[in-house]
Parts: sequence; structure tokens; C-alpha cells
Amino acid sequence: MQSNPTPGAKSGFLNRTWSEWFSTLPIFLILVLTLIIGTGEMIHGQLLRVGEHLYGDPATGVQYSFLRADPVAPKCERHPDIEAQVQQQMAGGGAASDDEFADLFGPQDPAQVRQSLLAAQQVCEEKYQFYENTQKYIDAHPGVKVFRAIETGFFAIFHFGTENRNLFLVIMVVIAALTATLNKHHIGLRPAVTRMDYLVHDAAMLLANGFLSYSVISYIKSLANSGVAVDPNALIINYLWATLFVATTLISLFRLIKPQVPKQEGGSFGLALMAVPLYAWMAIITGIAFIFFMDYSVGQAIYLGFLTDYVAIFLALGLFIWVGMLLTQTRVMDLFLNILRPWNFSPETLTWLILIGASIPTAYTGASGIFVVAAGALIYKEVWNSGARRQYALAVSAMSGTLGMVIRPCLLVVLIAMLDSKHVTSDELFDHGIYVFWFISLFFLTVSLFFAESKFRINSPTVAIPGMVRALGPVIPYVIITAAVVLFYRYVLNTEMNEFTAPMILPLILLAIVLFDKIRREPSSAAMAYGQTADDHEKMVQEHAASSPYLRTHDAHGKERRTGFEAAIRFATSETVGHIGALIILMALSASVGGLVEKTEIVHLLPTHLNNVYISLLFIALLLAGIGMTTDPFGAVILVAASIAPVAYANGINPIHFWMICLVAFELGYVTPPVALNHLLTRLSVGDEEVMAADAEAKAKYTKFYYRYERWLLPIMVLFPALMVVTFAPYIFKMFGWY
Repeated sequence: MQSNPTPGAKSGFLNRTWSEWFSTLPIFLILVLTLIIGTGEMIHGQLLRVGEHLYGDPATGVQYSFLRADPVAPKCERHPDIEAQVQQQMAGGGAASDDEFADLFGPQDPAQVRQSLLAAQQVCEEKYQFYENTQKYIDAHPGVKVFRAIETGFFAIFHFGTENRNLFLVIMVVIAALTATLNKHHIGLRPAVTRMDYLVHDAAMLLANGFLSYSVISYIKSLANSGVAVDPNALIINYLWATLFVATTLISLFRLIKPQVPKQEGGSFGLALMAVPLYAWMAIITGIAFIFFMDYSVGQAIYLGFLTDYVAIFLALGLFIWVGMLLTQTRVMDLFLNILRPWNFSPETLTWLILIGASIPTAYTGASGIFVVAAGALIYKEVWNSGARRQYALAVSAMSGTLGMVIRPCLLVVLIAMLDSKHVTSDELFDHGIYVFWFISLFFLTVSLFFAESKFRINSPTVAIPGMVRALGPVIPYVIITAAVVLFYRYVLNTEMNEFTAPMILPLILLAIVLFDKIRREPSSAAMAYGQTADDHEKMVQEHAASSPYLRTHDAHGKERRTGFEAAIRFATSETVGHIGALIILMALSASVGGLVEKTEIVHLLPTHLNNVYISLLFIALLLAGIGMTTDPFGAVILVAASIAPVAYANGINPIHFWMICLVAFELGYVTPPVALNHLLTRLSVGDEEVMAADAEAKAKYTKFYYRYERWLLPIMVLFPALMVVTFAPYIFKMFGWY
């Protein structure tokens, strides 16, 4: 995990660590600038409307758009000698003499020439009148100069940000990736703990970053020798990539020469290979293939352009991760769970309700992995503290974003509809996705209750409802804050909250909630697990905190959240930095893997006709699950839409059915070894030590195989049968009129 700032840290300038100055602060400024850019168009549009309302004058024809700058005096002659000009033109002088087509239609009529000159004089007079009226209006309304200075100044900032979003994204990724490298925060199958682990890890990182450096430098040279003018921003972006990968190469070289002190003795080469970050494996594989086998040394650098091609998505990703980290600095989750706890639900039932609630923010982020990074640790803590098994809490954290992938307004579904617009629409996918949502959620509850140590239970409404009513009071201010921000955007900025505006609105909601949380009186908590008193629950939380590396550093009880607003924002942003660096670099290199697959034309080896729909469905489902194991969702959808979807359609699979299979198969791939990306992201979120402690506790506490490895088995036991049902049931039972 990233080394986080601690309250009261005294190192560095102004009692801030150097990593906070050179990493946390720049990322914070870029995130805030992204918010300004994102809301800039909305605000500027409203400023123009306000300007028109305040300074527009329909009676005189003055509009605010005329007043945004001082009018320029016309250069035409206001009182010309018309007769002299007529005589001049009739004599063939003036500008007319230079017109080779002047006599094409015969000699000019003096009356027509005079009429033309009078019309030109009238136009000139109108220009002068407009200039004088506008200047007089500005002089009579001095406030317009102040207002337009604000409006045009804001527009300049907004325009500058919009024109340079690509640059800001790459700067953010460079800083975050360097931080992740320095703190060994990149995503791998297991953490490096032994001397052999560190040796193999650093050697692989040296090789991977060396390939990337060579590719980017080759691309820069290629651009310089192309003889074509290169956009300055594009050149700067490539120099930034070169700086990043050369720096990470040197860092890896230094660590290889001077290795880190191992945390454990022993180790083996086979296990050490699993400690190599996934992005390093991708860089090594694509680097070898592009450079040595395809003579395409610039390949990796070109596919890094995937980030800037979808700049809005990746900036939104950074904002969503920040939202998740800000949420950990509030009591919102705990207070909302207090509303459910009077019903005395078992941990499994309570968890099911949490997952249903988590599906909504997942739908806005557009990818389950993003939500796991943003809120997985928070869900892990709350599920564990509700009385659930620790392994179960980790399993739920890995699955926390699964349900939101098929419901409105999931951005990934919108992307699918854009890429495959000839066959499906977003409305069709959302309308059928809701059936998948409820099926998987109810199947998860069934499996969870089957393995539960205490079965389904619920309190009497006469007991639960009064408790719910008491728990509603502390929640109301948070609901009011959320509603106020949403209504401000709706009625002041004329912008509704949807999948496109959520990245801009949610951070402001969380910032307002964090501020409120820091200045309000700490409300008494009624938090408890089922069948417990408040004292019992408090004792359990303290026991969890004592045995949990994550809770010891991330505040199990909520007291650290009573730090100031600035400290909370700083802590949340510091957490965000490493997550952004690890996740976005992994997604960038997965684009290279997708590009390698595309260039090798492996997908063309797929059979176009399998002559049996059942075989076709099974083959497609397993293939999509395999893709989900190795590729980020956005890159995977682009690959699937271009290469696999046509094969499925040729084998008689309905397009809507195909994409439902695809979304569920991806989720199965994200929780299935050997990669199991969502499990890796959970470990990224809660920390390596926390996962190892949970595994050790399960092995010491349980003898049954399932409970020892529940975090791996539960997601597969839910999603694999769900995938089979989604794959075959619509065809067997001829559902929805697809077949």
C-alpha cells in the first residue's frame, strides 16, 4: 500500500511530507482543475444567460454578446461623395477597373451604380450606429465591464483546460505512476516479501520499463523524422511518457543494485514470478513481440494513446477513485447501515442489501474494478464489522461492483451501444439487464445463506421500525446536502445528474459532506451486528482493529475522522494517488495487449460457424470470461465489438443476448484465478498485510475447505452458475422473443 500521511507528520516543508508536496498536492490540483473543466461549460452557459438577462436590451437591440468586448469603430467612409464615386466608376476608375469581368454584362447603368453605393453607405451607417449605441450603452452601464471580466476570465480558464485535458491526464498519470513505483503499489498476483521476490520483481520492472522507454523514444524520433508538423501538445505528452518510463527504469535499476531488506526469508523463483506487477508482464510480452518479431518498436507508445483517445473516461476514473477515498473520511456508510440494523438481519442479508446499494455508484463509474478500488475497503470494513466472516467480507469486496454492470446508467453499456449501434441500443440493454441484476443478486443471497453460520432472520416490525426512525435523524443532514448539490446543478446550472455528469457532481457532494462531518457534533452511534448490544458491537470492533493492519491505519472506530477538513482531504487524496497510478497504467498496457492481439489477427482464427447454437453459446461465454481475466472492461468491449460479436451473430446468437452474456462473463473473469483482477484490486484497496492476515486467520479458525478459501470460492460459485443460466436459459425457454 502507499505510505499515507499521518496526522502531525513533521517531515518536510510546513509540516508536510515531501511526497505530499510533490505527489498529493499536484494530483489534488489536477482533480480540482478537472472539476472546473467539467463544470465550466455549464457555468459559462449560465453566465451568458445571466449577462443577457442583466444587460440585454430588446428595445434597442443590444445583446450581451455585443458587450463581451469593447466595440471596434468601423473603417468605412460614413459620408462619402456619392456623385463623385458614380462618376469615378463610370469612367472606369477605382476598384472596378481591376475587375476583368466588370463589362461581362455590358456597360454599367449610372442609376444602378448610384443605388449600389447608396446601399453600401446605408450598411456603413448601420455599422456606425451599432458602434455608437453599443459604446453609449457600455458607458451608461459600467457594471457590464466588471461582469464581462468575470465571464470572459472564467471562459479563458475553462477553454484553456478543455484544450489541454490530454496533457493534464498524462501529467496526473506520470505523477501517480511514479508514486506507485516508489511505494511498490502496482498490482501483482502476490506481494514481494522475500529477497528472491525483490530480485525478480525489480529485474522484471527494469526490463518492462526499458521496453517502454525504448518504444516512446523511438516514437518521438519517428515523429521528428516524419516531415509532418506535430501538434505541440502531442509532442509534450510523448516527452512526459519518456520521462516517466526512463525514471521508472532508473528506479528499478537502483533497486536491483541495492535491493530492499526482505520481510521474510526463503522464497522461490516460481513464487517470485507472481510478485511481478501485471503491467510489467504486459509490457515485457508486448515489447518482445513488437520489437523483435514485428519490427514495430513504436507499438507500445502508439497504444498508450488509448488513454488520450478516451481522456474523459480516465479523468472520470480518477475522480471516482477520489470520491471513494473521500467517502472513507465520513460516517455516511455507518449511519445508513444504522437504518437497517434494527431489523436484526444476519450479516449475509445485510451484505446483500449493501451490494444492491453499491450497484448504483458502480453503474455511474461504468466498471466494477473502479468501484472496488474506490469503495472496496469501506465495504470490507462494514461487512466484517457487521459480524460476517473476514474471508466473506473480502469476497464481498471483490464482488461489490458486479451488480451495477448491467443497470442504468452504466457507462460501459452506453459504450457498447455506441460501438454496436447497428444491432443494439442502450435502452434495450438496460431493459433486459435489470432481469440479470435481480437474478444474480437473489442467487448471491441464496448461496450466502446456504453457507451462513446463522441462517436468515429478521426482527418484528414493531421492534425494527422505531429503531429505524431513530436512526433516520443523523442521516437527514447528509440527504439534504446531497439534494442541495443535485438541485443546484439541476436548476442553477441546468444540468441533470447522469452517467456523464456524475463524475463532476459526486466529488462536490462528498467534499460538502466531509466539510459537514468535520464541523458537526459527533452523533452517537447505534451501530451493532445482529443479536448484539451496542457494548458487544463496540468490543467486536475493537477486537477487529487489534487484529487488522488495515483498520489500525484507517480508523476502525471513526475517531480519526474527527481530524480537520484539510487533513481529511489530504489523506483521501494521498490514498487516491497510488490507486490512480496502479490502475490507469494497468489499463494502458492492457490496450497494448489488445493491440497485439489485433495485429497478430488471432481472432480471425476463430471459427465463424460452429453449426450448433449450444456449442456456440458455451464457446462464446468461456471465451469472453477468458478475455475478462486479462483485459480492462473498456478495452475488452472495444476488442469484442470489433472481432467476437460478428462471430456470435453469424452463429445465430441474438445481439442483446450476446452482450448480456458478455457483461456477466467479464465479471466472472474479474474474480477467477489465475489473474482475478477484482481480487487484486481489493488487495490494492485494503492492503497486502490485511489479506494475508485474513488468510492466516481463516486457516487457523476453520477446517472446512470452503471457509478457508471463501474469498475465492464464493464469487465463482455465484457468477459461474449465473453465467450458465444467462447463457442458456433465454435460448432453451425462448425468452424475450430472441429465438
